Amino acid sequence: MNAEAAKPATPNPLAPGHVTPAGTRRKSRPRLDLRRLGRAALLGSSSARDRLPDAIGHVVEAHRAHHPDADLEPLRRAYLLAESSHRGQMRKSGEPYITHPLAVTLILAELGAETTTLTASLLHDTVEDTDVTLDQVGEEFGEEVRYLVDGVTKLEKVDYGAAAEPETFRKMLVATGNDVRVMSIKLADRLHNMRTLGVMRPAKQERIAKVTRDVLIPLAERLGVQALKTELEDLVFAILHPEEYETTRELILRNAAREDDPLADVADDVRKVLREADIPAEVLIRPRHFLSVHRVSRKRGPLRGADFGRLLVLVNEDADCYAVLGELHTCMTPVVSEFKDFIAVPKFNLYQSLHTAVAGDDGQVVEVLIRTHQMHKVAEAGVVALGNPYAAPPEEQSAGDGERVDPTRPGWLSRLLDWQQAAPDPDTFWSTLREDLAQDREITVFRPDGGALGLPEGATCVDAAYAQYGEDAHACIGARVNGRLARLSTVLKDGDTVQLLMDQDAASAPSREWLDHATTPAARIAIQRWLAAHPSVEDGDARSLADDVEPTRTAGTETPQPSAADDTGPGRPGAAQVLVDRDGATVRLAGCCTPVPPDEVTGFVVRGGAVTVHRTECPAVERMRSDGRTEVGVRWGEGAECRVTLMAESFVRPHLLADLTEAMATEGAEIVSATVEPPDRQQVRHTYTVQLPDAAQLPSLMRAMRNVAGVYDVSRAQPQTPDA
Repeated sequence: MNAEAAKPATPNPLAPGHVTPAGTRRKSRPRLDLRRLGRAALLGSSSARDRLPDAIGHVVEAHRAHHPDADLEPLRRAYLLAESSHRGQMRKSGEPYITHPLAVTLILAELGAETTTLTASLLHDTVEDTDVTLDQVGEEFGEEVRYLVDGVTKLEKVDYGAAAEPETFRKMLVATGNDVRVMSIKLADRLHNMRTLGVMRPAKQERIAKVTRDVLIPLAERLGVQALKTELEDLVFAILHPEEYETTRELILRNAAREDDPLADVADDVRKVLREADIPAEVLIRPRHFLSVHRVSRKRGPLRGADFGRLLVLVNEDADCYAVLGELHTCMTPVVSEFKDFIAVPKFNLYQSLHTAVAGDDGQVVEVLIRTHQMHKVAEAGVVALGNPYAAPPEEQSAGDGERVDPTRPGWLSRLLDWQQAAPDPDTFWSTLREDLAQDREITVFRPDGGALGLPEGATCVDAAYAQYGEDAHACIGARVNGRLARLSTVLKDGDTVQLLMDQDAASAPSREWLDHATTPAARIAIQRWLAAHPSVEDGDARSLADDVEPTRTAGTETPQPSAADDTGPGRPGAAQVLVDRDGATVRLAGCCTPVPPDEVTGFVVRGGAVTVHRTECPAVERMRSDGRTEVGVRWGEGAECRVTLMAESFVRPHLLADLTEAMATEGAEIVSATVEPPDRQQVRHTYTVQLPDAAQLPSLMRAMRNVAGVYDVSRAQPQTPDA
């Protein structure tokens, strides 16, 4: 891995005299002297093949703490091969090179990695930096170890030039898609290189720190490896923002020197409450790491003692977590707005815990994390804590538990692997990867068939379409969210149900406007590829509905709609027969609500003795009643011919107007007039006045119109109160 020098970066958050951030070192074992062990590896007898070399004693001790029955023979053989292969190689600091794979392996051993991962970790630089070949690794240690070593081996700059780094990450991510242990080794490798980056020139330190910030830290977060993530964040913070880092360090040191500690006082209170409730629990003070303190200080201003850490309560069973929560909220003053339940709804990176906060006697708010010991192990080590992901899952795990049983292909990783195949060049892949990893929160939305889609927070219906259909999403014309019609630009929320409406027309195509609403790389790359392949299609004129109707805005013959003054009595074309309880009265069908059989209707006497017929729900009915107009009974007679105004709402697509009018003609409707409004955000409204030979055909006509691709709603014209 071309591991860099072992001189600590300046300033180093883990150097002697610094306050150790939470989660970096949880054991009291003294720090390993890698320089001494490296020299011992060089000077030791190469004939001692029947025992474990002293140089890996610390690795074995950490490994046995998690896996007491592990077979250590592969570690012995891997160390001997790595030591002999790297013999004579030195790091830039002057240390024997073997100290680097030893340190990386120790990091993973302390996180609980199983033997295969540790074996590959010891060998992870042999193929890249020595004469050892992948075939030799496979023959000696098996295909799993070979795959892991290959996954973390860099591509040569001689072959790839400037594309070597992005293509190496692409290769590594593809390998991670089949085995997450590849990325575990890479993260530990980067952590040790960041710890030992100080002898590099400042420009190179900054470049490596930025890649770590933009790519490796988000990957550590997504894989749930918080112990590595937090230390990487502090090391990057120290390099990229040295002044803010030093200010934060001074804040932490000043707080550590205080005689009073509000966190300790509240911890004692919590222990007392839990003892009295007879709940076995371990209550720990968990200091915030450096970057966390910096963020809190920017958010809250001057910090108080309780802001420098949180309380961690560890229990044995899931039910105990909720019991602890109940006792704390009963016996102490809870800050209810701070409560979050990540046990019932785990984060996408396996994290589970209850979060709450309580107020101390002095008014300081103390955050409290409540989890089981197993949850804590997973919270710290993420996928590393799961051991070999390819071993048979424990019986108590549900086979239907999706990503949590098989963490090798979580949703975000599957999406990443899908879109990277479409990335046309290394620069696009590299920039898109950073954008994708910057979206560090996920939501789950559901399809009507019960299936689920994992999407980044802030995703829209456009993103959902491409997540579900790939490039077939070019034909998406709309969506319903939670049963209601929604624009494609609608931002989705966790738990939404999304029904995507697809056009069957092969000419359907995405709009350039979609790029404004696409947040996922898969959607953006697919849309950009289509647009690049169709350079002659300009915005708004991709054979859209607007082109079909723009010149005239009307179709057929534009005639005035019937009004209350129009005589549409019996015998006049377009009128259904209406019987009125008033001898000799002329009947007019009100244009404000266009009643047709079998609508419930009522009538009012107007000037000249005529009777206007309204639908009973028409707003004009209440107004005319309040004005004291004479109301008369009316009913439909035998005549079934009618004229009605319908409104159709649709998405913009080519040939829609022709398809819609053809469907109406097939149902026997004669279009008296048609008006199409200008498109608005890819949606358009049509208003049709049609003549039907039989009013009973109206439901069938409306169904036929709704079945036209692109049409999402058809309704009768809403009753409108006529102008005074």
